[in-house]
Amino acid sequence: IFEWHFTVRGPKDTDFEEGRYHGRIILPSEYPFKPPELIFLTPNGRFELNTKICLSITGFHPEFWQPAWGIRTVLLAVIGFFPTEARGAIGGLDYSKEERRRLAKK
Repeated sequence: IFEWHFTVRGPKDTDFEEGRYHGRIILPSEYPFKPPELIFLTPNGRFELNTKICLSITGFHPEFWQPAWGIRTVLLAVIGFFPTEARGAIGGLDYSKEERRRLAKK
């Protein structure tokens, strides 16, 4: 198993804009033929900490994974998911706008 650490900036014009968010990408030995897992380590109000996140680009949905997608694509996608609602997804949170802004400034 390979583990990479990442830091992404919160997307512009969102409650997360001023934030820097650190996390881990866990690559299975079959990568790129199987999707990675994502875990956030920085409080952000959108994703739970230290929990594998359920997104269409992670191991929760291998049926959607495309081997041509790389880590860059995964990180761009997760940035795009920040301003969306969790809607009960595993590892998803729906904090208030104020709390998200507060966490971004920490």
